[in-house]
Amino acid sequence: MAYSPCPNDTFVFDAWAHGRVPGAPRLDVTFADIDITNGIAERGAAASDLDVMKVSYAVLPYVLDEYALLPCGGALGRGCGPLVLTREPGVDLTGKTVAVPSEKSTAYLLFRLWAADTLTDGGVGEIVVLPFDQIMPAVRDGKVDAGLVIHEARFTYQNYGLHRLADMGEHWEATTGLPIPLGAIIAKRSLGTQALRRIAEAARTSVRMAWDDPEASRPYVLEHAQEMDPAVADQHIGLYVNEFTADLGESGYAAVRGLLTRAAAEGLVPPLGPDALSFP
Repeated sequence: MAYSPCPNDTFVFDAWAHGRVPGAPRLDVTFADIDITNGIAERGAAASDLDVMKVSYAVLPYVLDEYALLPCGGALGRGCGPLVLTREPGVDLTGKTVAVPSEKSTAYLLFRLWAADTLTDGGVGEIVVLPFDQIMPAVRDGKVDAGLVIHEARFTYQNYGLHRLADMGEHWEATTGLPIPLGAIIAKRSLGTQALRRIAEAARTSVRMAWDDPEASRPYVLEHAQEMDPAVADQHIGLYVNEFTADLGESGYAAVRGLLTRAAAEGLVPPLGPDALSFP
């Protein structure tokens, strides 16, 4: 399995990764940024020895023929959307250069939908892809006009002297009433129905064990949090690990389908088939 070293993922999968989930398949973990796993999934199941991956919801239309979306373990929520940051408040982004973490990320889809609704004079100018931890310095130093940020940048952007121009999650929730889909857990369909169900149950149990004993995961979380302040790591977990992590539920699935349907209507992703999100 591959997931990121971010606190929400290490918190969620700590119990499973360390063999504490009864009856779960043994987990061999690779840490990888979500942009890396998006690319691995897109290259096809046969090209990778990874059975399970955390990917962006935005990549699902390209990979669901070979991978199934698990109904748990991922990241959706409210009040947790990507932000657009600028050096000065109230900047008009029309024709401006914007740094983004990936053009195949859910953050980018949310940004494009926001821009289509709010920028009326032809949209933004150049899109520059940068690793997410380089975006705020690039905005601060004037290398780009604005930056689309994710993860713990929600809590730290003021340290760079930056201003929040817009919250993609606020726009999404205001226009749809749905939670914000961010990261998905997918598994190879070739594993078969029984194995997929075992994997989903292991992920769900690992989430619940993390909630039952939050301190048990703390060493694993902080080991991989890239020198993040423990208080910021706790905020990160509190924001991205919630009821949708344990079970997507009706509103979670509605959010995923809503995002990808709207993105397809804008020509940003291929359309989903009617049963594409169904879990075996």
